[in-house]
Order: sequence, then structure tokens, then C-alpha cells
Amino acid sequence: MWSVAYSPDGQHIVSGSEDGTIRIWDAKTGASVGEQLIGHKESVISVAYSPNGEHIISRSSDHTIRIWDAKTGASVRSPLHGHADWVRSVAYSCDGCCIISGSNDCTIRIWDAKTGASVGDPLDGHTALVWSVAYSPDGRRFISGSDDRTIRIWDAKTGASVGEHLIEHNRGVNSVTYSPDGQHIISGSNDRTI
Repeated sequence: MWSVAYSPDGQHIVSGSEDGTIRIWDAKTGASVGEQLIGHKESVISVAYSPNGEHIISRSSDHTIRIWDAKTGASVRSPLHGHADWVRSVAYSCDGCCIISGSNDCTIRIWDAKTGASVGDPLDGHTALVWSVAYSPDGRRFISGSDDRTIRIWDAKTGASVGEHLIEHNRGVNSVTYSPDGQHIISGSNDRTI
């Protein structure tokens, strides 16, 4: 099991597995809800709910991102293709309009959540794989953590890098997120520090 996430209302849990499947669970009883979500050809590395709870996004080592209907389990559209290597991280914007993804190809991509179209060119700046991406609570910025030991802050509207990258870790940055008020960033690393 690679990834788990709660639905926004706390009623369900979604999980992504090395066997390429996704399951939805009743958070209260632990019972499986509906059929497995099948479509990825390799391990499902990350799963997340949309802010309104209507969709689930998944990323996989098959280089794709998929969007699913959270109620029916049906695939909403064709897989999102664009990264040249494993997709490591995906996140919805707080308004649910955009999706960002980070990849082993050292780039970040922005996607239109409704159409699945890539928005603009891939964002580069990291010199190694991008482990983690996260939107700020106000949706104006997003952050990325990379195996190059850096954290970058990006303007969500323009895709421009904001300020200097942050170097605080001695090894790769595996996970990044914002505090609920957007005033702080927390990061976790292979150097065993937070």
C-alpha cells in the first residue's frame, strides 16, 4: 500500500496499491465500498480527493495521472500524459480547478482539472526528481520538494519561481506541505529530519 487519503467529509478513505488498483473504504466500518478502481498499468503511488469530494486523482509509476468519479469509481477521462518518467506527487488546487504533478523527470506540470489539458509548459528548476508538491491554502502558490535537497515556491497563476529556492536538508526532500494558515512550510527528508 503506497498511499491513503481521507475524503473531505471524513466518510471515506481511498488507498493506492502496488498492485495497480485503488480502493475506497468506509472510514467508520473499514468495509470496502464498491469495486476496485482499475486502470493503471503499474503501482499507484499517490491518491487524493478533490476539495469537493467528487473526484479522486491518482498517480502511478506508469507515468500517468488518472481522475476518477468518487461515487461510481468510473474513470472520468483519458489518463493525463505528459511526464517522461514516474509521476511522484499530485495535488488539487483549493478551488479544484487545477492539478499539479511532480515527476522523476525533474519537472512539475499544471493541468486543467476539468478538461485534463496541460496548462503551459512544464516547470523546471529542480535538478533531480520531484518527490512532493502542495498548494498553499489560498491557492496563490504551490511548493515542491526534490531529491536535489531543495524546496521551491511557485506562483500558481504564472508558474514562475518565487524567490530563491530553500536549501535546508542534507538529502532529498520527500514531502512538503503548508500549514493551514499558509504561514509556514513543513518538509520531511531522507536526512531523517523535519
